[in-house]
Amino acid sequence: MARIVKRAFKFRFYPTPEQASELARTFGCARLVYNKALEERSRAYTLEGRKVSYVQSSAALTQWKRTEELAFLNEVSSVPLQQALRHLQAAFANFFAKRAKYPTFKSRKKSRLSAEYTRSAFTYRDGRITLAKMGGPLNIVWSRPLPEGADPSTVTVSKDAAGRWFVSILCEDTIGPLDPAEGVVGIDAGITSLLVLSRPIPGLTDAAGKVANPRHERADRNRLARAQRALARTEKGSGNRAKARVKVARVHARITDRRRDHLHKLTTSIVRENQTVVIEDLTVRNMVRNHSLARAVSDASWRELRSMLEYKAAWYGRELVVVDRWFPSSRLCSACGAIQRSMPLNVRDWVCACGAAHDRDVNAAKNILAAGLAER
Repeated sequence: MARIVKRAFKFRFYPTPEQASELARTFGCARLVYNKALEERSRAYTLEGRKVSYVQSSAALTQWKRTEELAFLNEVSSVPLQQALRHLQAAFANFFAKRAKYPTFKSRKKSRLSAEYTRSAFTYRDGRITLAKMGGPLNIVWSRPLPEGADPSTVTVSKDAAGRWFVSILCEDTIGPLDPAEGVVGIDAGITSLLVLSRPIPGLTDAAGKVANPRHERADRNRLARAQRALARTEKGSGNRAKARVKVARVHARITDRRRDHLHKLTTSIVRENQTVVIEDLTVRNMVRNHSLARAVSDASWRELRSMLEYKAAWYGRELVVVDRWFPSSRLCSACGAIQRSMPLNVRDWVCACGAAHDRDVNAAKNILAAGLAER
């Protein structure tokens, strides 16, 4: 049965100088409102033990606009400023629910530059989006069409560290489930191989069921190092330093884009080919504390891969099963069920007492699949 989901479609766009100037002012005002509201809420709680609600912050914003010092807030659309307060409210809700740390102030240099516009602050007609306070539509590169009859509810404009402008359009989309598949697969995440599957899939894995690790960060490591050395040689605060910083950001953006594109293609193929997908509950946060593995683990981006598998399985009517992180997948013989006392990371092949010869990762994938099917 088809389901309706909220889906964001992200596109590159090229603003005019006037639009870029207006958006830059909007980014700065939204950041200022967020930081000032955070300061007021922190002060009220620390000194008075009083919690400040979104409604109270919104009323304070109205008063700020009436002051001579902050009258410039009236020059930009009010909606992104209100959305900044809503984001702060959500940050506090997550903090009090112990899902996140205490909200921090946004930095002009380090924080993401973005502004969120709701329906009252933009128009969408004939495939063209015009934001409030702007005389013309955005020059968007429509790399793919929006869903038929799309009615965007939110438009988020952002600029990354590499100087690229993006617009993210949130709208409803109807996604139908895929035809039932007979395949079931267990997945063991690795570093030498990005993934090892319990069974090979033609065109996706090799004969053993292994997916090669493209190592995107390693492939561009020399280029990144040169850009970082050039940045280190520049004088702080100079124009050349700003240019060098953009060059470093472009290398990082290239690595991120290539990694995400590969993960999307990989996870889509896995979900299409299998009705049930079983993965291991990895603690990536703890793994990156190991300085010997941190760089490789981050480059593999297991957390993003799992997130993609989760929402794609939900979209397309597939089942995703997560096996407990303490399950001894590598030490368990998939043939007889015997558990080895220890299995150091440098042991890649081993022979069980029953005579079965195992590739460490393929054996782990088979055990993960068996454990997942047993939990269903």
